[in-house]
Amino acid sequence: MFRWTQSITAKVLGIGVLALLMLIPLKQADGIVREREAMRTSAVARVASGWGGPQTVGGFMLAMPARSEVRDSTGRVVSVQDTTHIVLADEMTTTADLAVERRSSGMYEVPVYTSDVTIRGRFLVEDVASAGAESGTALDTGKAELRLLIADTRGLQGITSATVDGHPIRLASSAATMGGYSVLTAAFPVDPARATPIDFALTLRIAGTESFSALPLARASTLQLRSAWPDPSFAGAILPGRRSVSAKGFDATWQVMDLNRSYGQHWDAASTDVNARLAASSFGVKLVKPGSVYQQNDRAGKYGLLFIALTFVAFFLFEVLKGLRLHPVQYLLVGAAMASFYVLLLALSEQIGFGVAYVVAATTVVLIVGGYAAAVLRARGAGLVLGGVLALVYAILYGLIGAEQYALLIGSVVLVAVIALLMYLTRRIDWYAYGVPFNSQTETP
Repeated sequence: MFRWTQSITAKVLGIGVLALLMLIPLKQADGIVREREAMRTSAVARVASGWGGPQTVGGFMLAMPARSEVRDSTGRVVSVQDTTHIVLADEMTTTADLAVERRSSGMYEVPVYTSDVTIRGRFLVEDVASAGAESGTALDTGKAELRLLIADTRGLQGITSATVDGHPIRLASSAATMGGYSVLTAAFPVDPARATPIDFALTLRIAGTESFSALPLARASTLQLRSAWPDPSFAGAILPGRRSVSAKGFDATWQVMDLNRSYGQHWDAASTDVNARLAASSFGVKLVKPGSVYQQNDRAGKYGLLFIALTFVAFFLFEVLKGLRLHPVQYLLVGAAMASFYVLLLALSEQIGFGVAYVVAATTVVLIVGGYAAAVLRARGAGLVLGGVLALVYAILYGLIGAEQYALLIGSVVLVAVIALLMYLTRRIDWYAYGVPFNSQTETP
């Protein structure tokens, strides 16, 4: 039994178990990333609570009381149902220029913005008539009102102007909500005999945090967004048809038709199905860099076990090729040093940015492991070689983190190349010669 535990087979199995044990500190490091990311989310919420959260603006829609009658087989009215019917605009253009600044909450910086949002559009009176006919309800156009949807009214800093047919209107807050959005209203009776479109214009000053989006509440909706923010992330149901992004900022334009969304030009306001689809139809921009510090740390951690295992293999090859012998505790210390890289990387990247933090953390671990290897293997050359291998490993890892779309391709090529190199280096080794006892001629360091 003692002879078997000293065999190379037992050594390989033991190294495999030690590598798997490294999952414990790696899992703990991943938990710290999640915790710090949650802390940043809390910081964003604190800023948004006093400034205004992620904003979505919907533009004007018409809301009218509606009455539908249920009749029996004889044509007698057996019940009457009162509802509110929504009719959307024929066309609408929203223009916004986001002035972005950074607000700090503790150690975290949160992008916030202010913007003068201009909305122009028109309703067609024939759409009101057809909505009543298609829904089978009688619309009370004399009690119609305009509704403006907005995600967070805390960020509404003022309404510069609001006009219909060139005449000013006054918007008031409402207890009603639609699709999770707050509602501002203004009474506007509609004359069903009117022959001209109803033109409206609105300019409001709005503040928000991290994102701005619009709802396609017209037969033809256009959104024009500009900002000096250099790292936009366009998001939502529709991507911009035209966009220009540079170090000086971005300029993007969306054009959305009613055919592009999952609801029609009119519906019953009580329809939970349509209300649920409203949020899903929004489109706009997020002011958060796609590769955030926590995303990059998370990507780095995914390769942790693989790179620790490769380092263990490198140490093992030195044992075999140089006739040396290492204790499992020494493997554990090397693994602990490599696992600490991810904690150090996270801590530094929050303070000095991911790129610089990566160089500092990787250099620190390379020096520690390389120096330790030179001591325990009793050869400075071995320490330099293993330190160089580890530096190459971290260079490859940085490439995998940066090349998100090609990470699988790069990783698979590197893995095949490493396996091929291992096969080449061990091609002349007679593994049976190391059967029992393992490295019996050498002394334990």
